[in-house]
Amino acid sequence: MAGFKEFIARGNVLDLAVAVIIGAAFGTIVSSLTDDVIMPVVGALFGGLDFSNYFIRLGPIPETFTGDPNSYAALKAAGVPMLGYGSFITAIVNFLILAFVIYQFVRLATRFNKPAEAATPAPSDELLVLREIRDALKSRGPA
Repeated sequence: MAGFKEFIARGNVLDLAVAVIIGAAFGTIVSSLTDDVIMPVVGALFGGLDFSNYFIRLGPIPETFTGDPNSYAALKAAGVPMLGYGSFITAIVNFLILAFVIYQFVRLATRFNKPAEAATPAPSDELLVLREIRDALKSRGPA
């Protein structure tokens, strides 16, 4: 148990936990952006306002079904087998937006975290004297 406590106490693990929590919250924002802003526009371009209702029914509708036969959610709740390509495309758009935003954040963070070129300090007086001695010995030639 002591090894586990030591592992958890490391800074990297705590940083990772914070990143996961922030990432989950950010994922919710991106999902809302996709579902509430982008996909309605994409749906309007393809002739419908609700892109999530784009599906292909693979099986029959039960005789006891009383809901809307054009509603993906209602048919799914009734257990009708369907291929929900609208929801799948929405998930792909969510992923692409999230990946692009993360890429931009990493690029920005990399730009700010570049190590500054360390200024080379001036040589000390002792080093200068040693260099002079070395050069003087070289100029004397072999003894």
